[in-house]
Amino acid sequence: MSIRERTWETKGVQKTAWIVDYYAQTGKRHIKTFSKKKDALAFEAKARIEVNGKVHVADSATVTVAEAAKYWLASCAELERSTVAQYTQHVNLHVVPFIGKKKLNEITIPAVRTFLDNLAANGRSAAMVRAVRVSLGALLSDAQERGLVVQNAVKDLGRKKGKAQAAARHKEQVQVGVDIPMPAEVRAMLAAANGKPRVFLMTAILTGMRASELRGLRWTDLDLDKATVTIRQRADAYHEIGSPKSSKGRRTIPLPADLVKALKEWQKDCPAGALGLVFPSGTGKIEFYANITKRWFYPAQLAAGVTIDTGGKDAKGNPILEPKYSGLHALRHFYASWLINRPEDGGLGLPPKIVQDRMGHSSIQVTLDTYSHLFPKGDDAGAMDNAAAALLV
Repeated sequence: MSIRERTWETKGVQKTAWIVDYYAQTGKRHIKTFSKKKDALAFEAKARIEVNGKVHVADSATVTVAEAAKYWLASCAELERSTVAQYTQHVNLHVVPFIGKKKLNEITIPAVRTFLDNLAANGRSAAMVRAVRVSLGALLSDAQERGLVVQNAVKDLGRKKGKAQAAARHKEQVQVGVDIPMPAEVRAMLAAANGKPRVFLMTAILTGMRASELRGLRWTDLDLDKATVTIRQRADAYHEIGSPKSSKGRRTIPLPADLVKALKEWQKDCPAGALGLVFPSGTGKIEFYANITKRWFYPAQLAAGVTIDTGGKDAKGNPILEPKYSGLHALRHFYASWLINRPEDGGLGLPPKIVQDRMGHSSIQVTLDTYSHLFPKGDDAGAMDNAAAALLV
C-alpha cells in the first residue's frame, strides 16, 4: 500500500492529486485519488486496517443504496406482508429519493445525520424519521452481510450516548387520561354499549389483547369452563391469519367471571363462519379494523361522553365532539394499568414479570419502558411512615 503524488498540466494549469495504490484482501489492485494529501493519508490508514482485517470493500466492489435496497427487500420476502409493505414504503418514498444514488461507502455518520435532517426538513414527522432510520440501519446490516459495505453508519450513530439519553429524556410515557382511559371512562363506555360491541369492548378491556389478536380470535381458543383464553394467532391488516407478533405473544390469559358470562351469551348469536371467529363480520369473515373502531369503539365513547371538543360548531351552533381515544390500543394500555394498580386502587397489583406475560411483550424491557412509572414505588407517605415506625419502635 503506497501514497504518491501525481502532477499534470491542463490548458497550461498545473494540477496535483494524491494517489493511494493498494491491494485488497482479495488480491485485486485498487487505486483511489484524492485532491488533498491529508485525505489520502486518512484513507490509507483506514484501508490498511480493513485489509488486514479482511473486511475492506473497495468503491468498485460496492453498489448504490438503491441497489442495496432491492437486495434487502428481497431478503424480507418471508416477513409478514404488512411489514414488507412498510419497508417498501420507507425505501421508495424516503430512502431512494434522497440517497438512492449514493454508493454505500458514502453513507457515513455525517451522511446519515444529513439524510435524517433532510427528511425532517421536507415534512416527515419525527415518528417517520425514526422509522426510516431503523429501516436504513437494517438495509446497511444486510449489505454488510453481503460484503458490500464495511460500516453501518446508522448503528454507529446510535452509539452516541449523549444523543440517545437526550432523546430518552424527551420521550413521554403513556399517561392516564391521555393515552390510558380512566376507570370511570371505561365503566361509562361499557354502560353505553350493547350487544356485540359491548362484548368486544369487555374482552379488549379485560384481556389486553392486541386488535389483531381480537380480530383473529376463535371460539376454540377460549376455554370458558376454565375461564381462560389462549392466544395462538392473529389477523393482519390484509385479513390474513398468521402467528402472534412474537413468541411471547403465545400466551394464556385468565378471564373474569363477568366476561365469561358475556361471551357465553354472545356465542348464541355469533355469525357462523369457516374460521370460527369470536368477533367476525356479519358474514362470518375477519372484521375490518376500521369497522371495529368506527362502529363499536367510537360510538361507545360518544354515547358515554368520553370525548374532546374539536373547537368547531355544527349547523345548529353546537360544539363538534369526537372520541377521546382514537385507537383500540388505549384499551390495551388500560388493561396493563389495571394489572399494575394496587388492589386498594381497584387493580390487581401484579409484579412486572406477570404483567409482561399477560401483555405478551417480547421482553420485560418493553413492559418497563412503557409502564414503569405506573408501578407502586413502595415509598409513598403512608407506607414510609409505617416502615419508619416499625424501625424506630
